[in-house]
Amino acid sequence: QVQLVESGGGLVQPGGSLRLSCAASGSIFSINDMGWYRQAPGKQRDLVAGITSGGSTNYADSVKGRFTISRDNAKNTVILQMNSLKPEDTAVYYCKADIFARDYVWALSTYWGQGTQVTVSS
Repeated sequence: QVQLVESGGGLVQPGGSLRLSCAASGSIFSINDMGWYRQAPGKQRDLVAGITSGGSTNYADSVKGRFTISRDNAKNTVILQMNSLKPEDTAVYYCKADIFARDYVWALSTYWGQGTQVTVSS
């Protein structure tokens, strides 16, 4: 069974930092694109940062220069380092990964993490 398990969320003060981690497990053959999304109450779920299997990255304009996405392919893990956090960064953050795996049969599917709460407040 393929799972994405997120960790690292919490409550921080403005200007603080958090490191989110998302690890995939299961009968995984390969992982293509990975990314982090966030959703505030009453808002749409938006892309924060993405990274391809080759390491190319893209960021939402609102987080450029503050957030860094990376991946450790050996550990099937994607990381989001968040610095200089602002109150407007408050949201539930979700990990997403496109994975070729065998849950029942081999298939390419999109998987989502359970979400982790990030709250930036003084």
